[in-house]
Amino acid sequence: MGTLFRITTFGESHGVAVGVVIDGCPPGITLDMEFMRSEMQRRKPGQSKIVTQRHEEDEFEILSGVFEGRTTGTPIAMIIRNSDQRSKDYEHLLQAYRPSHADLTYDLKYGFRDHRGGGRSSARETAARVLAGSVAKQLLEQYGVVINAYVQSVGDIELHKPYTELDLSQTESNIMRCPDPETAEKMIALVSEVKKQGDTIGGTISCVMRNVPPGLGDPVFDKLHADLGKAMLSINAAKAFEYGSGFAGTRMRGSAHNDIFAYDAQEERIVTRTNHSGGIQGGISNGMDIYCRIGFKPVATILRPQESVNALGETVTVEGKGRHDPCVLPRAVPIVEAMAALVLADHLLLQKSLS
Repeated sequence: MGTLFRITTFGESHGVAVGVVIDGCPPGITLDMEFMRSEMQRRKPGQSKIVTQRHEEDEFEILSGVFEGRTTGTPIAMIIRNSDQRSKDYEHLLQAYRPSHADLTYDLKYGFRDHRGGGRSSARETAARVLAGSVAKQLLEQYGVVINAYVQSVGDIELHKPYTELDLSQTESNIMRCPDPETAEKMIALVSEVKKQGDTIGGTISCVMRNVPPGLGDPVFDKLHADLGKAMLSINAAKAFEYGSGFAGTRMRGSAHNDIFAYDAQEERIVTRTNHSGGIQGGISNGMDIYCRIGFKPVATILRPQESVNALGETVTVEGKGRHDPCVLPRAVPIVEAMAALVLADHLLLQKSLS
């Protein structure tokens, strides 16, 4: 993924390790290892009662591209070793396909698959993305870019306040990663009940990108919002993406939706009085806040019996075993931030290459 700031991830859920190679990271960036560890802790399994109880410390090892704490400009290779796999929990899936999972499509594409935790289709792969994103965030920090994601809805429980009315510093104050404590408690109760039923539930995550320099993004095929959309929709269980006014904008008239330009004498730049455009116009950032929302489906693996078929086409009953997320949203928050950081870092370097 990416053009100048480019990442390649590798590894499977039940393999030795997952990891990432970053190509194109500029030299001389001092990496804060504690920050990188904290990002990994936000995504790791087993962190609360409403996520999978797989216990991975998610400690990472840097193999190349960093010397005396600073990036060298050469490829950065990093791995996260797997330590708590229980492959026997997946033996019943050797031939059977979980409904709505990637089991069948991997078989159809490759002719065989790694049934242990889903192999590459497992959300375990996203640990590598978060690790790469922690480097991208530190590159963006030099330009003042700040990225905050949070859980906006779970099932039919939704936080209706716009991000401008929220204290996003409160996002990490609860296990749901919702910046409104009252709404968070309702969400936690719902996920806990769904978990008791052996079921799963989905919802939405909002992401806000502040202080993004104007001019990022290309005007035709590599529009900034198109690359953000591709990045977000590549996350496991992501089913929808909208930015700015999104689908709500389809119910508005142009006279109400247009963002009027004005000159901000204090900041000495042109701004917009409203931000229905979500900080992007014509595929290019305009300097206003970029905000988007991503919809996540319920996790496909449920701890209840469901009818399915096996590789021979025979009807079978499939029931999930082992440790699975009843709701991906709390752990997906840092993944969303990471994907946003990777896209912005790439487009920032692309824009700098023009000058």
